[in-house]
Amino acid sequence: MLSAGRDMAAPSAALRQRRAAPGGGGPEAPGGAAAGAAAAAGAAGGGAVLPVSPGTFWLTRIVLLRAVALLYLVAFLVAYHQNKQLIGEKGLLPCKLYLQSVKKYFKGKINLDALSYAPTIIWFLDWSDMDSILDNISLVGLATSAFVLVTGCANMVLMAVLWALYLSLVNVGQI
Repeated sequence: MLSAGRDMAAPSAALRQRRAAPGGGGPEAPGGAAAGAAAAAGAAGGGAVLPVSPGTFWLTRIVLLRAVALLYLVAFLVAYHQNKQLIGEKGLLPCKLYLQSVKKYFKGKINLDALSYAPTIIWFLDWSDMDSILDNISLVGLATSAFVLVTGCANMVLMAVLWALYLSLVNVGQI
């Protein structure tokens, strides 16, 4: 049996002091006097070098958001080129007929049951020209994802719009 000794647990007081002491006072930062001398030399040379604090994920956020935006960009680009042939008015599996059959199954009403069965924003649009609706949805998604990809600016609203547009296209394509 192992006995819980002094070397088994990390001294929590020393860890707290290391985190609270970046401006001086308290124990030295890891790296010893060489790290302190390098920081002092950088500050004396005019260019204050501030280390990135551990626990921030700014690089991960940028890479992840742009990767997701790239995936959406490719998905909406493919949808723009293939929607008319696959789920357009004269496509293999027209989404207009699918939505009409779902509406008929739910007794001609577009209620929460129909929305949960086929969640799409096409329910709320005019179905007279389905090809242009599909193209416009994919173009709005393409523009939004290109904006996120190029600028790197994304918030919850933009990402929710991309998700809702993609979900709208995916759910009218049948199996």
